[in-house]
Amino acid sequence: MIFFANQFAKSIRKYTEEIYENLKVQFANKKTNFQKIDITLPGRTGYKGSFHPVRQIFSEMVEIFNDMGFEIAEGPQIEDEFHNFDALNFQPDHPARDMQDTFFIKSDREKNKLVLRTHTSPVQIRIMQTQKPPIRCIMPGRVYRNESISARSLAEFHQIEGLYIDKNVSFAELKATIMVFARKMYGNNSEFRFRPSYFPFTEPSAEIDISCFLCKGMGCKICKGTGWLEIAGCGMVHPNVLNNCGIDAEEFSGYAFGFGIERVAMLRTGITDIRYFYENDVRVLQQF
Repeated sequence: MIFFANQFAKSIRKYTEEIYENLKVQFANKKTNFQKIDITLPGRTGYKGSFHPVRQIFSEMVEIFNDMGFEIAEGPQIEDEFHNFDALNFQPDHPARDMQDTFFIKSDREKNKLVLRTHTSPVQIRIMQTQKPPIRCIMPGRVYRNESISARSLAEFHQIEGLYIDKNVSFAELKATIMVFARKMYGNNSEFRFRPSYFPFTEPSAEIDISCFLCKGMGCKICKGTGWLEIAGCGMVHPNVLNNCGIDAEEFSGYAFGFGIERVAMLRTGITDIRYFYENDVRVLQQF
């Protein structure tokens, strides 16, 4: 039995050796197109992508307000006049309704035109119409205004607005909220000021300025020689707005605020022209 096993193994070995030799001859006579690889060459560098600087600031702002207990709310970018103007206490002859400030799309009804939203405030209206107080949320998103393109303004940009509705809400709470955000965003040594202002949807109203990052308060073309840059508008929600949304203004009060994200990004990055963010110049974007 062992004899036959040895004979079989020898025959298998002879058979495989013959096949091996035949294959060597066969492939030796063929020209191959294989490219020789130099294993001593260094590997190719892989470039890592990153978020756009506006998106970075956008995410950071949302995170700060989330930490303060604000939820995120979103809404459509194409709005009707009721949500974009009427419910926010804009009078029928308010200049913001003119073609110089608003992109009108078409009319679904003669008295209710469709527009590209000029702010994210319509999201506030939708939230107040569908939720009962207490309400505490932010509304980040893209907005559109028919404005001239310059170093300080664009026709398409981003905002983040906030809304807090509850019983006995005060202007002091609004100021504290803004200052907590500002200190986290710009540092404890930054200088700020509140200026009385006017908005149809808030009363009283204020604007918040920060000392100019470029001239350090001395005055330059970016701050128009004032030494200050506006970063936000704010105020107590107008009673008419609360009543338009079915919230009793005698029982509830609230505050609202709005930041331009590109303006905040300029202050954080030191970029002096808002157009640089969207010209897609790699030399600018790769810094972030």
